[in-house]
Amino acid sequence: MQNIDHALKQFEKVMRAQLERIERMKQNNQPIDYQKLDKIIVGVCGGDGIGPIITKESARVLEFLLKEQVQAGKIEIRYIDGLTIERRVECNKAIPDDVLAELKQCHVILKGPTTTPRKGDPWPNVESANVAMRKELDLFANVRPVKVPEQGIDWTFFRENTEGAYTLGSDGCNVTDDLAVDFTVTTTQGTERIARMAYDYARANHKGKVSIITKANVVKTTDGKFLELCQKIGKEYPDIVTDDWYIDITTAKLVDEKRRRDFKVFVLPNLYGDIITDEAAEFQGGVGTAGSANLGTRYAMFEAIHGSAPRMVTEGREQYADPCSMLRATVMLLSHIGYQAQADLLERALDICMYEEKKLSITGRDTGCTCSAFGDYVMQTVEKLSK
Repeated sequence: MQNIDHALKQFEKVMRAQLERIERMKQNNQPIDYQKLDKIIVGVCGGDGIGPIITKESARVLEFLLKEQVQAGKIEIRYIDGLTIERRVECNKAIPDDVLAELKQCHVILKGPTTTPRKGDPWPNVESANVAMRKELDLFANVRPVKVPEQGIDWTFFRENTEGAYTLGSDGCNVTDDLAVDFTVTTTQGTERIARMAYDYARANHKGKVSIITKANVVKTTDGKFLELCQKIGKEYPDIVTDDWYIDITTAKLVDEKRRRDFKVFVLPNLYGDIITDEAAEFQGGVGTAGSANLGTRYAMFEAIHGSAPRMVTEGREQYADPCSMLRATVMLLSHIGYQAQADLLERALDICMYEEKKLSITGRDTGCTCSAFGDYVMQTVEKLSK
């Protein structure tokens, strides 16, 4: 009985925290207008593992593209250290307080991968820095594009970022030695805002279809609520076709050469989105080629979709890390803050360097070029395109 009482107290604590979060969501719904800012502050946070290497290269390309704006004081780039696993363990926090304070002084953040300890690792079980940042900065939308024109693939995923199984991943409890329980959460406010962002994007970009992905036939309460609310929002967009799929059959249909061409925009809960976007990235060359945007009303964070690759560092190969995922994220950052011409230029340069010319290749080893050499290649290509 004592074990059940402990579990009930934990459940009450979690539910009260979620109800407080709902009240905050109700009060925080005015998006930032970057065009009205005298100066946009871009934070560059390297993370750990290969993170500092690929983030530094992306920041170097970013400064190259925005050289005039930086010199004019319209853009400020701030480098933020301290998000390494060693520092986080030392503070016993997902994000050290001083680092979080610096991040909150920025408007947008270019962030490298961070290590999340798992059971059996030599680190204490600190929360994922990514999850913590999404919660602290209320970055509710994870946006991941995947495009392979020759295969008819032009997908954009809107993954809910602050709810589902992820938001409470560190708040479960061991009721007894035999019983462990985790929690998953769906709220009206959280679902409606991610759905509306997906439909707004589909309308603005002439995509024509939004697919809602759940497992609502089995996970009836939370997934059922997500599906119902997304369908409700969809009715406000009669010009856009809405359909819905279960997550398991969706993963199968993405490899169906005929059916996958029908998908355009996806909206889905956190855990499903994490899994399926990694699968989707494989079509364009793997997770090393895909960037990711994490969007909120006040803040935005842009990152690679892969991890920190500590093995590469252990083996002394970090200088050969692939920066393409971070560079794709930089394209999204530029577009988000209103520098679409620079975003288009970088995207075109990456297509040339990665798929068309391929004068340099990255293998992750000394059989390929270094991260910085590839960055030079991208900037040289940008210069050629600018002439």
